[in-house]
Amino acid sequence: MWILVMFDLPTDTKPQRKAATNFRNFLLDEGFERSQFSVYARFVNGKEAFQTRVNRIARNLPDKGDIQILNFTDRQYRDIVHFSDQGRQTARKNPDQLALF
Repeated sequence: MWILVMFDLPTDTKPQRKAATNFRNFLLDEGFERSQFSVYARFVNGKEAFQTRVNRIARNLPDKGDIQILNFTDRQYRDIVHFSDQGRQTARKNPDQLALF
């Protein structure tokens, strides 16, 4: 299962820019990879792990802005159509297994 975090955070003031940067860095520290500037994805192992990540994100939300969290099955994630520089990219590969460190 995949978790996708999409957000639109204000960046008008220096504190808002800092909060937005801190949130992006938090997602990276949590193992998310940047798909687009305000879209981050991460593989999770089941619904319990999904809910755990949602709870951790909820505890680290910036004061302002919109954040949406979606989940996808491996097949739905693999079937995402991706264009880059006006060319279609190959299908995304799902991880073979969850690696624990």
